[in-house]
Amino acid sequence: MRALEVVRAGALTTVQDLGRPGYAHLGVPRSGALDAGAHGLANRLLGNPPGAAVLETTLDGVGLRAVGGPVTLAVTGAPCAVRVDGRAAAWGAPVLLRAGAELEVGRAESGLRGYVAVRGGFAVGPVLGSRSTDLLSGLGPPVLSAGALLPVGAPGPDPVAGADAPAVPGPPTELVLPLRLGPRADWFTAESVTGRLLRAAYRVSAASNRIGLRTEGPPLVRARGGELPSEGMVLGAVQVPPDGQPVVFLADHPVTGGYPVVGVVPPGPALDAAAQARPGVPVRFVRSR
Repeated sequence: MRALEVVRAGALTTVQDLGRPGYAHLGVPRSGALDAGAHGLANRLLGNPPGAAVLETTLDGVGLRAVGGPVTLAVTGAPCAVRVDGRAAAWGAPVLLRAGAELEVGRAESGLRGYVAVRGGFAVGPVLGSRSTDLLSGLGPPVLSAGALLPVGAPGPDPVAGADAPAVPGPPTELVLPLRLGPRADWFTAESVTGRLLRAAYRVSAASNRIGLRTEGPPLVRARGGELPSEGMVLGAVQVPPDGQPVVFLADHPVTGGYPVVGVVPPGPALDAAAQARPGVPVRFVRSR
């Protein structure tokens, strides 16, 4: 059996695929790769199907050793140094790792999250149809630890594709988030929405994680008091807790919440960029219809 042994787990490395949509009515979040574009590129480079499971690293990469035979890998997402047995290897292109050789994915030079794909995908056991680790619910494989063995699946019929022609967007120096207002924008004063949220400068908080991107900036002021019964939450929902600081829900977000949602960031490149925004990166919310 071909596998990859975890030599160095990194700060937070998880297995992620496209997630497990369709279970919100059972209280199960979607989860999945935060940077969908980087996840898709990593699999495309290796001829994997789009839904193949990869590793998502956080800031300081991961170290892996090939066990049981050679494997081909690709690293995308946050730019970083890639080495095989200490020698420089390609980032954003297929890399052959012979049996016993070690791949070292270094610290992100910019951005936050890297993606490591293997030809054939990581064949850990699926839960509700997905191999994704969900930090909120605890579903899926555990967060990687040193010594863990990750089985590698059989390659599919598509060949290794090599380097991708389209330019890969770099990590953001400013995060611009299109915002569709509602359903609870009227719970906040007009000045808070138009004069603060849509005009003021925010920045990414160090308290951000896979559940949500927390922001720091001028607090939003409620126009009405009282409590809001829990209601359904979607990917990209911008919820405002009592401190008035907007929180953008990401892949491991809860399926219900009791704080008002001032708007929603649609799925797409903006949420991919949010996955790569380090603490301190400026954030602007721009009204979208």
